[in-house]
Amino acid sequence: MERAEHLRRIRLWLGIFIAGLVLSGVTAFPLVTEMRWLEAAVHISLFEPIARATGMLPWVARVHQGVAETNARYPFLAYGTDWLAFGHLVIATAFIGAWRDPMRNRWLITLGLIACAGVIPLAMIAGAIRGIPLGWRLIDCSFGVLGSIPLLICRRSIVLLEEAYSKQTVHSA
Repeated sequence: MERAEHLRRIRLWLGIFIAGLVLSGVTAFPLVTEMRWLEAAVHISLFEPIARATGMLPWVARVHQGVAETNARYPFLAYGTDWLAFGHLVIATAFIGAWRDPMRNRWLITLGLIACAGVIPLAMIAGAIRGIPLGWRLIDCSFGVLGSIPLLICRRSIVLLEEAYSKQTVHSA
């Protein structure tokens, strides 16, 4: 694989990762609306039996009620999720450095992999303390697992890019 192909592959997977961070960030703002949509979606005839059988139906209703009531009475608490959203957007911006120069900024890939790994104990420990059902915590864990896939691909491609660069430097010397 040529150097340009490695760069293209790295940038494609980093673009996917960055888009995921941006999407995660932006969706942290309209929680009440999103929960209303989710509650309506689990009542669609196709999904309702699954949602009922897994216990998701009462959980989604409870979360929607909690978010709506909290937002109506204490809207300042949503400021915390605004900061969560902002954090996702800032982290996404940081990964532009790796997109532009993956060899120089490969440390960002390592940082991202560490953060993805950290999602799992956070979801399992904090989720248990907060009373989040196991199924929902496993969904949260999946974000760390899925986020690591493009980063692992990038990491491997960066190693190959460095090898290609080293060979090119040796041959031109």
